Amino acid sequence: MAQSAPHEIRAPALARNRNRSPEPYEIDILDLSHDGRGVGRRADKVVFVAGALPGERVRAEQTGRSRHFDEARTLEVLTASPDRVEPRCPHFGQCAGCVLQHLSADKQIEAKQRVLLENLARIGGVEPQRVLPPLVDAAWGYRRKGRLSVRYVEKKGKTVVGFREGNPRFVADLSICHTVVPAIGERIADIAALVDGLDGKRSIPQIEFIAGDGATALIFRHLEAMSEADRAALVAFAQRFGFAVFLQPGGIDSVHPLWPESVELDFALPEYDLRLAFRPLDFIQVNAGINRRMIAQALDLLDPQPHERVLDLFCGLGNFTLPLARRAAQVVGVEGEAGLVQRARDNAARNGIGNAEFFAADLAKDLAAEPWLKAGFDTLLLDPARAGAAEALAQLPLKGLRRIVYVSCHPGSLARDAGFLVKERGFVLTAAGAMDMFPQTAHVESIAVFEPR
Repeated sequence: MAQSAPHEIRAPALARNRNRSPEPYEIDILDLSHDGRGVGRRADKVVFVAGALPGERVRAEQTGRSRHFDEARTLEVLTASPDRVEPRCPHFGQCAGCVLQHLSADKQIEAKQRVLLENLARIGGVEPQRVLPPLVDAAWGYRRKGRLSVRYVEKKGKTVVGFREGNPRFVADLSICHTVVPAIGERIADIAALVDGLDGKRSIPQIEFIAGDGATALIFRHLEAMSEADRAALVAFAQRFGFAVFLQPGGIDSVHPLWPESVELDFALPEYDLRLAFRPLDFIQVNAGINRRMIAQALDLLDPQPHERVLDLFCGLGNFTLPLARRAAQVVGVEGEAGLVQRARDNAARNGIGNAEFFAADLAKDLAAEPWLKAGFDTLLLDPARAGAAEALAQLPLKGLRRIVYVSCHPGSLARDAGFLVKERGFVLTAAGAMDMFPQTAHVESIAVFEPR
């Protein structure tokens, strides 16, 4: 274990809590929790310590207490882990957008791989026959979609723009973000200054951002009508920094361009000769580099044959469906959001793909009347939201499927569904592995492969 002189660190901020212990204490860190905190024991009680890593001894102060565990934050590292690195971001310790900047990138993905396997064993009672090498790409400047919170803080006399602090009631006052694509991350201070100068700054709760291969868009949510002066200021800002600006006075359907009057948002998947268009609030995979690697791995694992039919559930705007259509005889994509289904159809048409069909259906509801359910398929790919795919899997006629590839953004729901497929539907978990879609955070994205027993 590497020894180092005691030093202060920037530790993730936690909720302001009246249960703080008056006296700091020293504690040895034994493990890393699923949310990126160090785990120790004190007086036979588990303590979750923000900003601490396994193998370290730290001086900490208590920030929360419950019957089963305590919470604390690191004040000083007395013995540092050899895996500790200096956080790149000056806001680490205040902003809760990413909590693992103090852990080396290779150890971050190792920890996520371990979380995946532990969830599969503990929740699903299953173990993969093969652990896939983790997928990694750029560790910084990768995030092309997100939501910035906005708040005018009376005590500071200014507008704060950023992600939430550890206590979600507070917005971190950011000047820069190194995980967001540079076009946005390097302009957060300019965006805050822009909003601070608007007449309606108190009525703007959030700004969403999304970046295609060309244009980068900012979507301003505003709760009151925007003045002409404010609209002019937004246009000038967009022209100065090269953004497309959209306004959102109400729900999703209220989003409309302010400047320019029309803009093309899209990204390419050159390996499949595809270009996918999307709208400002559409779901796209956050990390473009990992998305390309993920698609390639999913197709390799599924191995669709030229004569086969493939079912793609939770298909979105065709991220997997359209690449699959380049390899299989026919692909059917199913998605719950009608707008994304229409975008998927449009993307198929613009890319000259005629062997992909798309259907809108709530995959958490009764699917008995859905025509595509009885069509018969050779392989299945699914990419559900955090809740997983339990309801859909329980209704699907899985007998006869040669292979299932499951892309997951939550290891707990994947583990639950894996247990169902293995224990109740006669499949074997042949492979699973983590993908670092969100470097510097504790978020675990993963992929799993199932074959009939």
